[in-house]
Amino acid sequence: MPYRFKKHYTREEARELLPLIRQWLQQMAQRRAELEKVERRLGGLMAPGSDLGGGLVNTWVRTLVALNELLLEFARREIQLKSLDRGLVDFPAIIDGREVFLCWEQDEEDVEFWHELDGGYAGRERV
Repeated sequence: MPYRFKKHYTREEARELLPLIRQWLQQMAQRRAELEKVERRLGGLMAPGSDLGGGLVNTWVRTLVALNELLLEFARREIQLKSLDRGLVDFPAIIDGREVFLCWEQDEEDVEFWHELDGGYAGRERV
């Protein structure tokens, strides 16, 4: 049976990535806050005939690019970012010969749960 993911993480590999993932989540939250601030300012300028060029639009584009680069860090590693608000992340793994997700949330100290690929957070079980 072919696997859906090329990369599978052991619990130890997922644990080793947690400091980096915490950093990425923090940076993403900051970028999202910056984006919302700039978008509110841009929204106030959206009047017919207004010129929306310049520094504000450049800041918006740079922030979008920075956010996208962080998302690509997850995608390159096949790590699933399920919720930025909660810092919910799934790592593809193999447990007892089955492809599953190791599941971690940013307020958790360690990778302690897993769930079926289609099971979601509600189906979490202890590793």
